[in-house]
Amino acid sequence: MFEKLISILKKNPRAIVFTEGTDPRILEASSRLLASSFLKPVLVGDEEEIMAVASESGFNIRGITIVNPKTYDRMDEMIELFCELRKGKGVTPEQARETLLKANYFGTMLVKMGEADALLGGATYSTADTVRPALQLIKTKPGKKIVSSCFILVKERTGATEVIAMADCAININPTEDELVDIAGEAAECARIFGIDPKVAFLSYSTLGSGSGKDVDKMRNAFLKAKEKYPNLPMEGELQFDAAASPRVARTKCPESEVAGQANTFIFPDINAGNIGYKIAQKMGGFDAYGPILLGLNAPINDLSRGCTAAEVYSMAIVTAALA
Repeated sequence: MFEKLISILKKNPRAIVFTEGTDPRILEASSRLLASSFLKPVLVGDEEEIMAVASESGFNIRGITIVNPKTYDRMDEMIELFCELRKGKGVTPEQARETLLKANYFGTMLVKMGEADALLGGATYSTADTVRPALQLIKTKPGKKIVSSCFILVKERTGATEVIAMADCAININPTEDELVDIAGEAAECARIFGIDPKVAFLSYSTLGSGSGKDVDKMRNAFLKAKEKYPNLPMEGELQFDAAASPRVARTKCPESEVAGQANTFIFPDINAGNIGYKIAQKMGGFDAYGPILLGLNAPINDLSRGCTAAEVYSMAIVTAALA
């Protein structure tokens, strides 16, 4: 999978902002990326501090781009744009300057101003601290009302690689029917970037009417609305997970479905199910999980787990930049 993404980036190299420039995991990943020809890391922070940590940790980042909010030569321009973007909140230039000294807001504005193509943050702070500036400054794509998330799960098998997508596992707590429609469309688009020919399953504890209840109705109605909005996207709903993923079970439960038994893009009813589901696949199913990949924004902004490793930072940087 990563060979494909790297080949895409080699044709059109991208710059990616890391908002936590002094974190050793970020520095190790940046050192690897700096040695490549397909991705340019941009670190936010004080240059002396960053270089000192890199030296102590043994990472060569000589020649890397470091941007310090305190000495940034376009700060006045950034403040003016920030005030324009937040004019509905009555933000003053003084308030803007104070906010932009925070690395998460400053890094997001670097993307907004075209200084970088993407951003990866959250190694030391919460998902909300990554998503909030993105919603306020980058904003959602035209026609999109929400930001959602997707995990790409990869498992190496003998002679083949299995790649699936799961959404929304990290952002929307209890999405509505209409929000699930947007989540499905964005997840399918994301899946294609990673070489998946999406076949979408709207998951439930019921398969095509075998169970009943408002939660079943939600997933069935979301499927029907999504089918109308994306008529060329193969999908089915509502499906239990075994009917969605197992050809043998699908032949018994829904033999006439063209998606059941071979789904590869799974839409969960809420964040509880989604978060539990992807972690079961990761921990017990042997899949490597990449994400959460934030969907619906005007530029790629992604969040790291605070328990991430340098290898995961490196992988997520490639994933994030490829979305640009």
